Amino acid sequence: MTTYETLVETAANLLDCGGEAAVTLRAVGKGAGLSHNAPYKHFESRDALLAAVAAADLDNLTASFAELRKADQAPKDMLMKAIGALVTFGRERPARYRLVFSVPALARNHSDLQKKSTACVEQVMAMVVECQRDFQLPDASAKGLTSLFLATMHGLVSMEANGVLSKEKGLPSIEEGLDLMFELFSR
Repeated sequence: MTTYETLVETAANLLDCGGEAAVTLRAVGKGAGLSHNAPYKHFESRDALLAAVAAADLDNLTASFAELRKADQAPKDMLMKAIGALVTFGRERPARYRLVFSVPALARNHSDLQKKSTACVEQVMAMVVECQRDFQLPDASAKGLTSLFLATMHGLVSMEANGVLSKEKGLPSIEEGLDLMFELFSR
């Protein structure tokens, strides 16, 4: 593993353990077992380091979606697995999920990150198109349907993370909500 990769992995681990506030260039250097100056040789700023973490996560998601699309399975199952992977990412790595999906200034200031985000969304949109070809989703704008799926999923993940979406309140789970949305679209 290169020093760059070690620094990105260390920053990701700090995000997982302590949230965005835990990630400083000095803390990353120390956590990686390197000098406190090591991160400064690879990243011009903390935002550049955070963008690298988000880019790595987007690369991983995009690759997993591309692999999923190669599998021999029904388009609906493929799409729901991809959305399920995003839900799992949000549940298991909430700080990194927020970094990837809820910090627009990061993508605006790092064009490479915007390209990686677009590539990830394009994989999901390709699955939506495959569902349309299989007559499991309506003949509507694939971009529009993809946006609705992702916006609904992000909203449900946020609701769950904030304690609004809970069984105690009588609301359905994220998965139940997404299944209902797919069912409504497929009518």
